[in-house]
Amino acid sequence: MSLMEQAGENLRKHNDIIIAGLVIGIILLIIIPLGANALDFLLVISLTLGMVILLITMFTTEPLQFSIFPSLLLVTTLYRLALNIASTRLILGEAAAGQVIHAFGTFVVGNSYVVGAVVFVIITIIQFVVITSGAGRVAEVAARFTLDAMPGKQMSIDADLNSGLITEDEARARREKIQREADFFGAMDGASKFVRGDAIAGIIIIVINVIGGFIIGMAQHGMPLNEAVTTYTMLSIGDGLVHQIPALLISTATGILVTRSKSDDSFGKDLSKQFLNYPKVLALAAGILFVLALVPAMPNLLFFALSAGLGYCAYALNKEKEQEILKEQEMLARQTQEDRRQPENVFNYFQVDPLEVEIGYNLISLTDEGQGGDLLQRLAAVRRQCAIEMGVVVRPIRIRDNMQLHHNKYVIKIRGLPVAEGELMPGHYLAMDPLGQDSEVNGIATREPTFNLPAWWVDETERERVELNGLTVVDCGTVLVTHLTEVIKTHAHELLGRQEVKDLLEVVKERSPAVVEELVPDLMTLGEVQKVMQNLLKENIPIKDLVTILEALADGARLNKDPDYLTEHVRQAMARTISQMYAGPDKKLLVITLHPKLEQMVADSIQQTQLGQYPVMDPSQANSLLEKLQRSVEKAAMTGQNPVLLCSPRVRLPLRRLVERYLPNLALISLNEVAAGVDVEAVGTVNAD
Repeated sequence: MSLMEQAGENLRKHNDIIIAGLVIGIILLIIIPLGANALDFLLVISLTLGMVILLITMFTTEPLQFSIFPSLLLVTTLYRLALNIASTRLILGEAAAGQVIHAFGTFVVGNSYVVGAVVFVIITIIQFVVITSGAGRVAEVAARFTLDAMPGKQMSIDADLNSGLITEDEARARREKIQREADFFGAMDGASKFVRGDAIAGIIIIVINVIGGFIIGMAQHGMPLNEAVTTYTMLSIGDGLVHQIPALLISTATGILVTRSKSDDSFGKDLSKQFLNYPKVLALAAGILFVLALVPAMPNLLFFALSAGLGYCAYALNKEKEQEILKEQEMLARQTQEDRRQPENVFNYFQVDPLEVEIGYNLISLTDEGQGGDLLQRLAAVRRQCAIEMGVVVRPIRIRDNMQLHHNKYVIKIRGLPVAEGELMPGHYLAMDPLGQDSEVNGIATREPTFNLPAWWVDETERERVELNGLTVVDCGTVLVTHLTEVIKTHAHELLGRQEVKDLLEVVKERSPAVVEELVPDLMTLGEVQKVMQNLLKENIPIKDLVTILEALADGARLNKDPDYLTEHVRQAMARTISQMYAGPDKKLLVITLHPKLEQMVADSIQQTQLGQYPVMDPSQANSLLEKLQRSVEKAAMTGQNPVLLCSPRVRLPLRRLVERYLPNLALISLNEVAAGVDVEAVGTVNAD
């Protein structure tokens, strides 16, 4: 590596320290006197910095690419003010301020300090009144509009995230960009005040230099009045111009940056593309110039030349546009022929969403934050709740508006097929009567879609009154979200695919890699693990404790890989979880038991099939068993109890398969699934006779 490359590497490595040192150095310029040569060098750097900043703003495609600009504006303003103080010290102390200020005071302005003063005032007015004021107003409006648009942009990001169009990382990056835009335009609104203050300070400093120069020149240096006026006025005006020109460049850069809209090209390309996009306008302007050239008092040759130039540009641009149109038509024809040759891509039609909600057009307002809808945020909460309670990974839930549905109806679909539906009334609240008491409610009678409870749709005026009567009142969004949550819990085993199981195993592998590596793929395949987890979810057993489940599978799979056996083995390992689910706050488990003869009859009827163990019983015996179970459950429910059916481990799963269609809410547990320390109280027995 050469010395120059090594030096460049060191600069890049310590650039933060170097920048901090330069800012401190700017502040020291205010205190430390400078010589004329050093001042010339720093003034040239100021001019160069202004040009570089202006050119950067012209080549950016969006404001955030130059997000450091507000802070840079403060630093450059402080730098110019420090140089102003240094030049003032030289002008008043030595009646000279280097070659740069002298050149601006003589060559640029001429020998007339009156002309120089007028030029300085004009530049200051242009910067202060026109550019800085306009850029500040644009930044203020942009900051206000950006803040007002933030909720809509956030809602759009949440909608894309819930529909699966973007990932969580992409959504996080978009939210950060929105926040950065708001911060940038807010900072630009305040940073424009720096330039305005710089212009005012420049005027005050030049007045001080002129007046102070008169006094110092005549009192200390013994200059005649004319010489003092000429010397200090020219130096002061030259000093003001040297500082105002970089300020004008940076003010122009400020205006360009805040007025640029987002584009894929730089300012120069956009300007040339949009300015030369209308050849008819150029042709019309050429005609007007030609007419003006015929006026005798006008500079005819100049107008004729401009007219001919614009006319030629219009002709050339028109030809170019015609060629572009022909090329586009040829490409379109070629693409159409290729599409006809190629078979239609039908694979997109095989994409089915795991979970989606279709809504009628009256319910679209539930997703619009502008109208108070928060359904999209609630769907994200539903996914979190399912992960916390059930351990299930729910993919982003897609919401579709279906104009063929009734305007107040919604349908919940799993893999494209409807599994639940309901109706809502936007602008109303659903009042439910959980105790089943005879309540008089001034509303529209209906049924709560999730638990089929009697309910009424009431408006805002009736809400407080029905709440005082002991009824539960919820809004439309809560009704839909509650229904969706129960559907997810009921069909969680259908939503748990192999990809979801793989994702869960990857999470466990980060902290407990030995558990996963021992089980998959040496002892069980991914599909076999999925089958056991689905069996657990079918009976509402959460799979949050993945380490316990996987360790139990690893132990049981060495003996038997039958899914039924492994499911029961895992349930025994999760005895504490299962007992806690059904036991009351006093750790008492209310159960219904089977008579030993009846349990033996079920055990004798069990047969092994390809789909697992099922009890093959006589229809009359099966109906009798189901009727007795139902009577026992109803008898316990009349006393306010919700017992579970307790049986032996051998018959638990086959008996569950027999009764799940007729008594889906009845939980069956085996003796091995009762954890130590839990009291068991029998509240009923299903007798054999």
